[in-house]
Amino acid sequence: MTCEIRFRVARPPAEGGDAPLRWVTVARGTTLLEAVRSAGLPVARACGGGGLCGRCGLRIVAGAERIAPEGAAEARVKARNRIDADLRLACQVRVEGPLEVCASYW
Repeated sequence: MTCEIRFRVARPPAEGGDAPLRWVTVARGTTLLEAVRSAGLPVARACGGGGLCGRCGLRIVAGAERIAPEGAAEARVKARNRIDADLRLACQVRVEGPLEVCASYW
């Protein structure tokens, strides 16, 4: 099964944030980090996707009910690195259905 991931610009609609920047279709179970990279978008990651640095935080705009809830390890990394509680670490999220996400730097 495949899932469509839409990437949105994190700006107000008046500034071009109302339309998807890009979208990709990935296999179910793919990490969100892999999906972002396959879309050719930049994503911060100092640990190479090992769930240690917390730099790959993305906002889930739609479809959050289709991913597993944040686990204890992800919560610890986010707390230690002062990552916004509303963000999810792309390297820790497995895609299970359609999602829309954004990053503050797109």
